[in-house]
Amino acid sequence: GHASTSISAAWGMAVGRDLNQEDFEVVAIIGDGAMGCGLAYEALNNAGHTGRNFIVVLNDNDMSIAPAVGAMNKYLTGMITNPAYNRVRGLVKEVLHRTPTAVGDVMEELAGRMEESFKHLITPGLIFEELGFSYVGPIDGHDVKGLVDTFERVKRMKGPILVHTLTQKGRGFTHAEDDPWTWHAAGPFDKVTGEGKKKSAGLPRYQKVFGKGLIELADADPKVVTITAAMPDGTSTDMFQKAHPDRYFDVGIAEGHGVTFAAGLATQGVKPVVAIYSTFLQRAYDNIVHDVALQDLSVVFGMDRAGIAGEDGPTHHGVLDIAYMLSVQGMTVTAPKDGAEMLALLRLATRADDGPWSVRWPRAAVPEEVPHLSQIPEIEPHTWEVLRNGGDCVILATGTMVLPSVAAASLLESEGLRCTVVNCRFLKPFDRKVFEEMVRSHPVVVTVEEGQVINGFGAFMAREIDALELDRPPRVSALGLPDSFIEHGSRDELLAEIGLDAKGIGAHVRQRVARGAKFETA
Repeated sequence: GHASTSISAAWGMAVGRDLNQEDFEVVAIIGDGAMGCGLAYEALNNAGHTGRNFIVVLNDNDMSIAPAVGAMNKYLTGMITNPAYNRVRGLVKEVLHRTPTAVGDVMEELAGRMEESFKHLITPGLIFEELGFSYVGPIDGHDVKGLVDTFERVKRMKGPILVHTLTQKGRGFTHAEDDPWTWHAAGPFDKVTGEGKKKSAGLPRYQKVFGKGLIELADADPKVVTITAAMPDGTSTDMFQKAHPDRYFDVGIAEGHGVTFAAGLATQGVKPVVAIYSTFLQRAYDNIVHDVALQDLSVVFGMDRAGIAGEDGPTHHGVLDIAYMLSVQGMTVTAPKDGAEMLALLRLATRADDGPWSVRWPRAAVPEEVPHLSQIPEIEPHTWEVLRNGGDCVILATGTMVLPSVAAASLLESEGLRCTVVNCRFLKPFDRKVFEEMVRSHPVVVTVEEGQVINGFGAFMAREIDALELDRPPRVSALGLPDSFIEHGSRDELLAEIGLDAKGIGAHVRQRVARGAKFETA
């Protein structure tokens, strides 16, 4: 799912437990990468001062700190969590407090200073201590017996506690230990050799086309930089890092910071391309509105994994970006039909100086080979593209739904139903000339988008059609993703199930033309 949320959620459970006067332990587990997000520290700051019983486990699998595990660390951890040690420490303080005031106060203050100085020297988790958490660790996260012993002791301690465990990503499987990133989200593989099951060579994925094209843009323009949020390989910005390391910025799991950082860059004439998964970028919506759009800054948002993300499931499907980007004032919203158009739009976006732009693309292979950027024709801003003509219906298709809509129109033509298909690559601002021609000359308008239909492109077009106040308005229907969380499955399977393949689009158009219904969504 989305990282950095565990402490906040678990803290709510702990407070709820106390309000219900129940007795059980609440444990939040968070990775070291997720600790780079501000939400984690907001939760620690909120929970640390209360004194409530609450346990946070920091699972740290960064190999650079592995040497911190050793005999001395085990000894210190055992000492700190040992109830007998804590009782003795409390007894010493009590004895000091009962001695004559002048001597006792001096000795107690001196002991306190010594303890604090010692903690500064040996405690890696001082920051957590300052936030109000008792720090335990770091401990070996692969030592099951040691973990059980530690947690048995921690359960008897009072107040908020942070247990710092050190683990190795992929521990126990040599191939994963050697290449933890590749194995973070492994596909089918040979368990002996560790090699992935061979796939047909086929066409490159949008991600690789983007990575290569971004380098070409940066080669031509020294102002172009890129920002990613802990996903360099997934977004293919790692390719950019190798070509232009001084213009590559990985902000970690901190999407909000990444967007506002981009805003700051834009104020200095830099051209930031923010490459973040669609589903993760929604975490930074307020930053997009307040720090970029409100100031009319030229930041380009490259939204990877827009639409159906496949087997990663509901946490990773990018279903909301069309709706939330359309809602941002001054945002140019685009959706390319293929890889070449994606690069053409990115080129246009980095050249523009008229506020923020967004470009979305799926987790999929491009539908056809993509030439070098210099060979891709220029696109006129805010224009649509009429791909085929017919008088019975017009299909206003966006992004990945353009080519399936063309295929659907071909199927319908064999039945005697002729449809116009328009590539609505600019969702906002859109091509008003072509738009008005289409809605005035066709009795049925069907919009198709790979995004949630509520508040999406179809709803936007319906409002614009209504604003024309036509004497004989067309019948309008919007086809897109449903108002529900979409489960796991291959991209092709899910799109077919939802009705967003050529067959499903054709069936939808056929029914709407026959039904003559007023505006509806499906």
